[in-house]
Amino acid sequence: MDWGIIGGTGFYSFAEPSAAQDVATPFGEAQVFPAEIAGQEVAFLPRHGAHHALPPHLVNYRANIWALRALGVRRVLATAAVGSLNPTMRPGQFAVLDQFLDFTHGRPATLFQEEEPVVHLDMTEPYCPALRQALAVTGTARGRWLHDRGTYVCTEGPRFETAAEIRMFAQVGGDVVGMTGVPEVVLAREAGLCYACLAIITNWAAGIGGRPLTHEEVTAEMARQVEEVRQIFAEVIRGWRQVTCPCPGPAHA
Repeated sequence: MDWGIIGGTGFYSFAEPSAAQDVATPFGEAQVFPAEIAGQEVAFLPRHGAHHALPPHLVNYRANIWALRALGVRRVLATAAVGSLNPTMRPGQFAVLDQFLDFTHGRPATLFQEEEPVVHLDMTEPYCPALRQALAVTGTARGRWLHDRGTYVCTEGPRFETAAEIRMFAQVGGDVVGMTGVPEVVLAREAGLCYACLAIITNWAAGIGGRPLTHEEVTAEMARQVEEVRQIFAEVIRGWRQVTCPCPGPAHA
C-alpha cells in the first residue's frame, strides 16, 4: 500500500465505501479506509473523522501519520480547505502548497518522545517537490486554475481568524490560511513520507470578502470541488512514475 490520501474538510471518502480499519499506534488508534484507485490499494484517512467529529486542535495528527507509515504508505496526498489572503488566489481555485507559517500552539508536533535523543529536522522544503509537480501538472492539464506554489498559514482554531490577524499574515508572506496543515506536514517528514497538499480555496479570509465567515460557506465550496479533487488524485496515482526526490527517509537521532 504505497499511497495514502488524507481528506480534509468536505472530503470524507474517496472511492466506494469500505470497512474501516482501526490501526493501533503509540499515540492511540487511527481509522483508515482502504480503497482501490487506478488498480492500486490506497489508504484513505479522513482527517476530521468520517463524520467531521474532530475540530482542528483535537485531530490526532501523530496517530494518523504513524498509522499510514505502519500500513506501508510512502507517498501522501492531502487536501486542505483554505481561505485566501492573496488577491491573486481566488475562491474556487487550487494551490499546491510549497511553504508554511506555523501559528499553532500546544499541539504535539513530533513523533519523538522525551526519552529519545534530540532531533533537529530540516524543513527547508517541507513538501515533496515530485508530488507537488505531479499535482500541478495534472491539475493544469485538467483545465483547473491552479497555483503551483503557495505559503500556508496554520492557525490553532477552531475559531476563524480576526481581520487584523489576516492583515499580519499577509504582511509576513502568507497566501492562504487554514487550521490543520501543521503539524501534519512536519510529522510526515519525520516519518519519511513524501507528502504534498492540494489547497482548495473556499473563501476570502476575514476582512477581505466583506462579510462574516461561516463553516457552511467552506463546506459548500468543497462540495462543488470534491469530485475534481478525486479525479486529480486518481490521475496522479495512475500516472505516477518513480522519480528521485530530495525527501529524506525517516528522521533519526
